[in-house]
Amino acid sequence: MRHRDGLFDAEPVERKQPRARPTVVYKRFRAFDPHQVLLLPPSLDDWLPEDHLARFVADLVDQALDLAPILSDYTEKRGYPPYDPRLMVRLLIYGYTTGVRSSRAIERKCADDVAFRFLAADQTPDFRSIARFRRRHLDALADLFLQSLHLAQKLGVVKMGRVALDGTKLEANASRHKAMSYGRLVDKEEPIEAEIAELETKTAALLADAEAVDAAEDERLGIDGKELDLPAELDRREKRLARLQAARAQIEAEAADRARRHAEDKERRRQARTGSSDEQVVTDAGEQAAGRARPKPKAQANFTDPDSRIMKNSDGAYIQAYNAQTVVDDAHQIVTAADVTTNASDALDYTTMLDQSAQNTGRHPKQALVDAGYCSETNLEAATERQLACGTDTFMATGRLRHDEQVPPAPRGRIPKNATLKERMARKLRTKPGRKAYSRRKAIVEPVFGQIMTCQNGRQLLLRGEEGARGEWRLLAACHNLRKIFRHTGTAGIPALAG
Repeated sequence: MRHRDGLFDAEPVERKQPRARPTVVYKRFRAFDPHQVLLLPPSLDDWLPEDHLARFVADLVDQALDLAPILSDYTEKRGYPPYDPRLMVRLLIYGYTTGVRSSRAIERKCADDVAFRFLAADQTPDFRSIARFRRRHLDALADLFLQSLHLAQKLGVVKMGRVALDGTKLEANASRHKAMSYGRLVDKEEPIEAEIAELETKTAALLADAEAVDAAEDERLGIDGKELDLPAELDRREKRLARLQAARAQIEAEAADRARRHAEDKERRRQARTGSSDEQVVTDAGEQAAGRARPKPKAQANFTDPDSRIMKNSDGAYIQAYNAQTVVDDAHQIVTAADVTTNASDALDYTTMLDQSAQNTGRHPKQALVDAGYCSETNLEAATERQLACGTDTFMATGRLRHDEQVPPAPRGRIPKNATLKERMARKLRTKPGRKAYSRRKAIVEPVFGQIMTCQNGRQLLLRGEEGARGEWRLLAACHNLRKIFRHTGTAGIPALAG
């Protein structure tokens, strides 16, 4: 049936009214009033629990660490007073321990993080002040690593019975796409030199015609006089050529140094076989090899961070990086030596790192565990000499097994008299004591790398240059040690550290 307005009639439908929610709540909640004004200002000391890491850092900086190298740097009495160095060291140690390393991130945390506000006493230093302080006192901050190690020794958590040495690749603060190969550097120099010569000719002509009429200038440079700024363009190309030449010289110097070391090691091994010893002959062999050395065409230099190198990381990817070397004590995973090199290979750092560990702790370890990356004829000889001189028994992997390869059985019988050093080391690792000792390597040093990369956000460096990378890596190692000390003693252990 159609309605008189031309619409169909709709059957009346009874709508259900929604059940009204009760306006009265019978559950009793805790008092909550965001606009409540406090009668007295809150105490920062009440904001954190007694066993919080921030309290440990605050007491450590105030009572146990020696900040004299930083404080002695402030001799100028004029100017606006800077932030207290204790405040800045507190923020940097806590930030590098908890993974907040960026100066901008630390600035934000000082405003919205209770622990940072506690450490800064509710002050908010800007990121420029934090970054300048870190750069200015980087050497003193890196020396906190030694202080952290000595504090750990004072607590008795460094045993030096067994240590593990390993390296990891740290991403540099530079892109590998900003690098150029030696071949391209050589090819680029000649065209840029030609462009510079052409611009110099044009600039000389402009200077000679400087007093010409405006019409002549308009013909050369255009109506607005801004077609080409020859002096600025010349300066830009000269700076670019200087960067290319510096990168080329760096690659050539590295090739010469590499050839020198190889020739000197080869000559020393030859003299050892013949029973002779003449350092002048070794030096001459190295100099001759360095003079003949020529870089490979694919050898690269980076313009953003010239000290960094392209290296292959554990994932098989090529990155712009530094090689971070670390020696770790077995007892509580305390780092006893930390350094940064520009060599992708670990083999050059075996002796250096173990010597650094012994110097830092004042003791040589009974055992040193190193992987196959350190295996070389030179290091095998050094390991033999180290055992005789220092009593350190080295377990050095001589190769890597494939996933489907079975572990060789334990050797039987006497060691062959004609066995090489590498064969003797491989036989040593196949014995039951050798396998048992070497199996501890991955449980000593690998977790330290994992903790620094994840808990401390230390996968990529913030500072550029080899010295900047070394300082930041040692600061990361210092904060790792302090975290271990905190886990061992808590905030109650500060009096023992300060005593």
